[in-house]
Amino acid sequence: MIQLSERHEMRQQARHWRARGERIGLVPTMGNLHQGHLKLVEELSNHVDRLVVSVFVNPLQFGPSEDYESYPRTLADDLRALAGYPVDAVFAPSAEQMYPRGAPATTIDLPALTNTLCGADRPGHFAGVALVVAKLFNIVEPDAAAFGNKDYQQLQVIRRLVQDLDYPVEILGVATVREADGLALSSRNNYLDAEQRRVAAELYATLQEMVAELRAGRRDYQQLEAAGATRLRQAGFSRVDYLAIRRSDDLAAPSPADTELVCLGAAQVGAARLIDNIAVRLID
Repeated sequence: MIQLSERHEMRQQARHWRARGERIGLVPTMGNLHQGHLKLVEELSNHVDRLVVSVFVNPLQFGPSEDYESYPRTLADDLRALAGYPVDAVFAPSAEQMYPRGAPATTIDLPALTNTLCGADRPGHFAGVALVVAKLFNIVEPDAAAFGNKDYQQLQVIRRLVQDLDYPVEILGVATVREADGLALSSRNNYLDAEQRRVAAELYATLQEMVAELRAGRRDYQQLEAAGATRLRQAGFSRVDYLAIRRSDDLAAPSPADTELVCLGAAQVGAARLIDNIAVRLID
């Protein structure tokens, strides 16, 4: 496993592999790796000959009052964690390397997917995600890339980005890795104390309850969302950004006839803003 920090080094290495006819995979991360990230590596390794993991805390996807400065940067630990996996290169550039001219003048806007849910509460977040992913695709030129289903809205943004800009990249969505009580693994879980950690598990439990109600035939979506939000507040969440039922492909509000849905939530407990989702297929 080699470590690279400059764009031209990463591009040169990837093109060397490609010249040999090898298929390249990319797992983009912000580091502070946990089993969820390592699951992406495991899954993607089955589809490629060479695997690259990027580690870059992207300033463009953080708002002014968010945790960019305090976001955990643990590259040495990340390298140790990856040593036991089939990773060929770790690309860990600096912000100056990724954005040598400072804040980019170019933006990538997908308003139908990004002006709702997390995008409504974090303006500019998905534009930052889309731009850094586009840059990584241009540098690494992967044949396939893996993203976690936990960040469902992000996954849909990336899929649409690939379609609209004709990137020849297969996007692999990987199932969420959870703790025993259902809490989705996240780097921000490290912010939780013992009591907050107990409260955090209620997000997944609430989504499960919403799915059960949908499977039982309920289609009063707004009432289900409101009841779920009330449950989260009563459980101890300090803020509920949203609890929503959407169509799974385009995140639009569903009609009672839609059968491919996703229940999504974002809520704050302590210093951690947690997100989660459950996809559900309804059969008449």
